[in-house]
Amino acid sequence: MSLQVFYTPRSKESLESVYKFILDRFGERSASKFVSKADKTINLISQQPFMFKTSDLDEKIRIALITPQCSLFYKVTETSVHLLFFWDNRQDPILI
Repeated sequence: MSLQVFYTPRSKESLESVYKFILDRFGERSASKFVSKADKTINLISQQPFMFKTSDLDEKIRIALITPQCSLFYKVTETSVHLLFFWDNRQDPILI
């Protein structure tokens, strides 16, 4: 059984931002590889939503490593997965 996946506006925006950065810096091939890895990771999350570690910020939020440079933050409900945002791991850590 797989859960339905929902993209938040912020996740769409951050995915596009990471994609454009990779495209501009490393070219179409690298950008396509990133999208493929992101799709595979999202598919895994829909099948096994608790396979990735919980966030230190909130135990309801999980973090999936897509590449060493990019992670995906997401939240799981009983019936769905909500993709919150994609994070460039080279940035400063999130501070609340």
